[in-house]
Amino acid sequence: MPPAPARSVVRRFFDGTAYLGRGLKMWGSDPRLMLFGALPALIVAAVYLAALIVLFVNAPALAEWATPFADEWPEGWRTAVRIAAIIAFVGLGSLLVVYTYTAITLAVGDPFYEKIWRNVENRLGGIQNEIEVPFWPSVRRGILDAMRILVATAAIGLGLFVLGFIPIVGQTVVPIAGAAVAGWFLALELTGKAFDARARSLKDRRRALAAIRPTALGFGVASYLVFLIPFGAVFVMPAAVAGATLLSREALTDQPEGVPGPAL
Repeated sequence: MPPAPARSVVRRFFDGTAYLGRGLKMWGSDPRLMLFGALPALIVAAVYLAALIVLFVNAPALAEWATPFADEWPEGWRTAVRIAAIIAFVGLGSLLVVYTYTAITLAVGDPFYEKIWRNVENRLGGIQNEIEVPFWPSVRRGILDAMRILVATAAIGLGLFVLGFIPIVGQTVVPIAGAAVAGWFLALELTGKAFDARARSLKDRRRALAAIRPTALGFGVASYLVFLIPFGAVFVMPAAVAGATLLSREALTDQPEGVPGPAL
């Protein structure tokens, strides 16, 4: 029987996945708003689907280009290394797509997702002492935050890409680590609006989510895995925005408006 702390971490992880489920309930309570929010995700998903198809088709050629040292190896070893390279390229591409998809979709669909975010906040009592950030400073801050997150994602993604060439490890540990990394950055990105409205910086957001890391990872990993389903992100992105709003309110428990509200 696992020790109490381990059980607590697992329970909190699944509490995080429940936030995505609560967001999905909005489809039943306000389907018009959720369909409205699905439009930008559909447009961006079509573009990224084309990019992933191109990557998948060219993955064998990329694997040969990246492993010239294996040209003279026995066929069995050469094939194994290049299959690992193909998986690594596709895995890295998928990780980058998931992150950039979220950032670009949120940028394209900002007016759409603001309505969803605002709807959830109002259902839970609104925001006390909300900070109204002017448009251009808000855009500048959002770009800077996105660049910081992108640099961190790229550095970690590069490390996972290199590890992906290691047989067994590249096909077992790396996908799990990739899901955890993508989940963390998804949670960090999707909670931006709630924190910005409370005048919280990216550093504050990291610190607040780190304090409930198992819950934040549960939400982020669940969202990431659903995003991997073809066109899953189209319908789940609006729900993820709603779920991230709920997650933010838990992370901000030190604020009067941070008390988690009832399930949607």
